[in-house]
Amino acid sequence: MPTIKKILIANRGEIACRILRTLDRMAIPGAVVCHAVDKFSPAVRMAAEAVEIDGPTPVAAYLDVEQIIDACRQTGADAVHPGFGFLAENAGFAKRLSEEGITFIGPLPETIELMGNKVAARTFCIDNDFPLAPSVTEADAGEDFAGQAGDIGVPLLIKAAAGGGGKGMQIVEELEDLAQAIQLAKGEAQRAFGNGEVYAERYVERPRHIEVQVIADHHGNVVHLGERECSIQRRFQKIIEESPAPGLDPDLRARICATAVEISRKTGYRNAGTVEFILAPDGEFYFLEMNTRLQVEHPVTEMVTGLDLVEMQIRVARGETLPLTQGQVQVDGHAIELRLYAEDPQNDFLPDTGPLLTYRMPSGDAVRVENGFCEGMTVSSAFDPMLAKLIVHGKDRGQAIERGLKALKDTLVLGVTTNADYLTRILSHPAYASGRIHTGFIPKHAASLSPPPLGEAERNLLLAAAALSNREFTDPAFNVPEPYTFIGNWRN
Repeated sequence: MPTIKKILIANRGEIACRILRTLDRMAIPGAVVCHAVDKFSPAVRMAAEAVEIDGPTPVAAYLDVEQIIDACRQTGADAVHPGFGFLAENAGFAKRLSEEGITFIGPLPETIELMGNKVAARTFCIDNDFPLAPSVTEADAGEDFAGQAGDIGVPLLIKAAAGGGGKGMQIVEELEDLAQAIQLAKGEAQRAFGNGEVYAERYVERPRHIEVQVIADHHGNVVHLGERECSIQRRFQKIIEESPAPGLDPDLRARICATAVEISRKTGYRNAGTVEFILAPDGEFYFLEMNTRLQVEHPVTEMVTGLDLVEMQIRVARGETLPLTQGQVQVDGHAIELRLYAEDPQNDFLPDTGPLLTYRMPSGDAVRVENGFCEGMTVSSAFDPMLAKLIVHGKDRGQAIERGLKALKDTLVLGVTTNADYLTRILSHPAYASGRIHTGFIPKHAASLSPPPLGEAERNLLLAAAALSNREFTDPAFNVPEPYTFIGNWRN
């Protein structure tokens, strides 16, 4: 197995900073790539070396495989950590690194390929008797896809075979709407992922979204690190995650986690990954997908287990045996992650851009901030609008909620609009506090989560802040609309 001497991070923002912190603790030199828009970012300042990359858009630069490989040559990096998004689940990228003798800190290309296509993953689950909601693919049905999809019954979910993040997804309530929904899903999937293939599955109403963190080494050992509740979603995008899942029956928890381990074992999985499930109100659970990378919400697992997943990823990539058995995994207390976005809840959550005039994040022993910005930087439209992740820990869920509310109160951002108040309203909601959550939580409680009308004083304050936020600082060359819609599971 390889001896890893220097690691190039093929990513940016908060995840690059997070990886660099672990590398510093492990005394492994870390290099980063950066587009001009990120030239003065915290990640560039933290890294031992930074290699500038370019492309027709900032996103295209981070997706350029050959530039990443060239950056490895320039820095002498013998391993690459992809983070999440961009090339993290690109099997071709993993193969190219292998051809160059560079270690990919992630699973095998074959596994990425298998689980990256939802139709292939579905077939794998059928062949191995893993739980799946009733479904049909275009390949199965041929020209009778619409007819066989209709036979499943409504409500029905049409989904893209490739990609994720809610793109290429349509819910069908009436069979007469099925044909149009299929065309809409195929068109969106083609635009977002370059692959218009879709499939249909029974839509489970009011489900919970439960995912299990797994890690596996090259010696046949696979363990899970508990589950995460990811049901608080807006338009199929997670905005609040927590661990453990509240009110989950212990036997059901054990079955879900055991299934995740077995799926990982059957695929020959290596490194860190996440197996996602839909949990129906009747207690049945179904495989949803497997993300073959580090998940955005991995910090909540780290907060309750005390483990460093990035360190474990690196050690596995070096060929080391997992440092613990399943029986040694301990879950302590409760953790909640809040995704802070530069977006306007009063304007249909439209992403906001501009210079960060004031940027103060919360602190404290029970608070962890994953952040890739600093005061004075400009929030560009070129990337996903997430500013930071606020992760809090408590002895129980009630205390974690209290600390989450305090963390949001202690967050101050001027220059762009954020969803901080919106997150506060969710955490403060009686239904959330009591654990009555499901993926339809936000639409169900939309009226009570909507912000109250602004008073005259508040309007004047916002107008003053807007006047101070000089949008001339935003380079129009980087004004690419909603690019995160084209690059996979950024928000997953």
